[in-house]
Amino acid sequence: MGFGGVSIWQLVIVLGIVVLLFGTKKLRNLGGDLGSAVKGFKKAMNDDEQKEAAENQESKKLTADDAQFSKSQDAEDVSKEKSKIDSDK
Repeated sequence: MGFGGVSIWQLVIVLGIVVLLFGTKKLRNLGGDLGSAVKGFKKAMNDDEQKEAAENQESKKLTADDAQFSKSQDAEDVSKEKSKIDSDK
């Protein structure tokens, strides 16, 4: 038994009929087209992953910058409150 109940000889016969019907040149072109389609798909997937990684990196950078801004703003608020309290005394 071969693949799912199909013997190797049956596969060889079907392959021979396909080659006779379409010819080797058309099959070679079909294989090349299929290969380039798969290659293009993989490239598109990698580009999307790189784009998402860059966006995540940028969002992390903005978060860190925002945190620094908040710390400096909090320090200014504290100093203003201290000066306000000192002026009230």
